[in-house]
Amino acid sequence: MRIAYSVETVRAAERDLMARLPQGALMQRAAAGLAAACAGLLGRVYGARVALLIGSGDNGGDALYAGARLARRGAGVTAVLLAPDRAHAGGLRALRDAGGRALPASADSAETALTQADLALDGIVGIGGKGGLRPDAERLTRAVRGTMVAVDLPSGVDADTGEVRGPAVRADATVTFGTYKPGLLIDPAHEHAGALRLIDIGLAPHLPPVPDAEALQHGDVAALLPRPDAESDKYRRGVVGVVAGSARYPGAAVLAVAGALRGGAGAVRYVGPAPDAVITRFPETLVHSGPPHKAGRVQAWVVGPGLGDDAAARQSLDDVLASDVPVLVDADGLRLLPPGDLRSRTAATILTPHAGEAAALLGVPREEVEQTRLASVRALAERYGATVLLKGSTTLVCSGPGPVRVNPTGTGWLATAGSGDVLSGLTGSLLASGLSPHDAASTGAYLHGLAARHATAPTGAPIAAYDVATALPEVWRDVLLG
Repeated sequence: MRIAYSVETVRAAERDLMARLPQGALMQRAAAGLAAACAGLLGRVYGARVALLIGSGDNGGDALYAGARLARRGAGVTAVLLAPDRAHAGGLRALRDAGGRALPASADSAETALTQADLALDGIVGIGGKGGLRPDAERLTRAVRGTMVAVDLPSGVDADTGEVRGPAVRADATVTFGTYKPGLLIDPAHEHAGALRLIDIGLAPHLPPVPDAEALQHGDVAALLPRPDAESDKYRRGVVGVVAGSARYPGAAVLAVAGALRGGAGAVRYVGPAPDAVITRFPETLVHSGPPHKAGRVQAWVVGPGLGDDAAARQSLDDVLASDVPVLVDADGLRLLPPGDLRSRTAATILTPHAGEAAALLGVPREEVEQTRLASVRALAERYGATVLLKGSTTLVCSGPGPVRVNPTGTGWLATAGSGDVLSGLTGSLLASGLSPHDAASTGAYLHGLAARHATAPTGAPIAAYDVATALPEVWRDVLLG
């Protein structure tokens, strides 16, 4: 599990740790890890050209000390100082003692040093920075042609929220210290971070047990996947009901059932106007003309994909929400949600909006959701009293207080018609098999992203939603095998 903590929590842990260490020891640990990471990216340190973009904060000190270590190994290191009078004095002295040089950002040769560098370190603003880069800093970052490595966090992005409110560094790699920060995992900031590397500086024992954000890895998902035992039958494994499709969108029913059949439940019941399309593709499906409450016992419902917005669709949604089992609401179901929260339900509810649907539920512009993804998913979970899976470039799962789960497996190829229907069926099936709403939503997103990656590999060719469903068994096996 990758875990991430807020700036305030990290600062408190750093103070606690520094009180137990000799002065400057924590910065030296960070600088040593940073220098080692840079050496790995360079391949050959001796003779390499390295530039340091240095602001006035402690991460500028980290960069300067790391630059000194690289200079001692034969690299030509130049520090470009954006605030010469406020650069970290100890780090600057160490760099010069090691044979590096420093010059103000106003110097004519500053941009040349950055342009010619094989590797540049972004030590402009630390994790406490707010807002975008200032014009002089932005100008200098644009001069970099080599590998850009961010120190702890790309300058200009928000460490706590992942928001990007102005110009920001786009790093090829980010070397972060002690723990991940939420902004490194959440878009739009995540796409500025590049490859992530975490350096252990001894902070873990000083952090609280519950993080602000977390991202599942293969091992975490493997531990959550349902496994039938010797006494299992299709009903004990769980039955998921799918209410989807319409005369206009029968394919939504097929895709939702496709995802559900590959999600671990023992059986899938389909209720809706597209039974022929569903049975033709998946003869193992149990179909019923409806209403949902007469279709037979289920352990969870999925409602909404391609449902339409007529009276029959509204009645189906109301019927499902009146049940005493967990319900996943997607697509048209989200547009038909009754006003008010869903806390009166006796069982859990999962909502799976994309940014546009989330914006409609919150009554804000879509752009606001896309820029403030973490705040938006928390607001939705609080407003509706539900687990919310906010789809997007980084899918987020929030169930109220506690860590937000960030899915690390997404790909742009999932931006294709019907892929959300597959995700809904898959997640509903995991819910029916016994996973909690939080685990079902985050595990579903993880497998869904992996399946899209698998379907498009190795050629990188475009995929369709059904390709994602077809790839699910293979990625399930991959996860279990580690």
